[in-house]
Amino acid sequence: MTKENELATFAGGCFWCMVQPFDQLPGIIKVESGYSGGNIENPTYEQVKKGDSGHYEVIQITYDPSLFSYQSLLELYWPQIDPTDPDGQFHDRGAQYRTAIFYHTDEQKKLAEQSKEKLKQKGTFKKPIVTEILQAQPFYPAEEYHQDFYKKSPDHYKADRKKSGRDEFITTHWE
Repeated sequence: MTKENELATFAGGCFWCMVQPFDQLPGIIKVESGYSGGNIENPTYEQVKKGDSGHYEVIQITYDPSLFSYQSLLELYWPQIDPTDPDGQFHDRGAQYRTAIFYHTDEQKKLAEQSKEKLKQKGTFKKPIVTEILQAQPFYPAEEYHQDFYKKSPDHYKADRKKSGRDEFITTHWE
């Protein structure tokens, strides 16, 4: 990461489904699947999958803010999730699949809080917005087979995403 690039970290349920919407956009340097927010150093997928490590499945985005702003990342993040579900996302249930915005700077915190408030005010959802805004914690990259999963295993990715109900929810609530 160069001095000009910044990090953004988002939890939105299964990290496989969160990479593709951000990947390959101008100014996005890298989107990496991983774990954050837990109480085990360098956790494995199996440890996180059990749901008791405290970690979230997250994506960490390295981006050039002169080409793609943090505000634009937030505007892309919200429509990928169900911000009203406190127990996971779609067919992925458990604490490791909760939603959160992990801020790296005070400016990111301010923008994240403003975007959450704007979403509340918009009134799209009848239930409360439960997505947390948390200070960034250590990020641990997921195992290599999880990185760019949508590219490496497109059929498995598409089948899992369809089965999850994510796309149906997005179409119904966001488009």
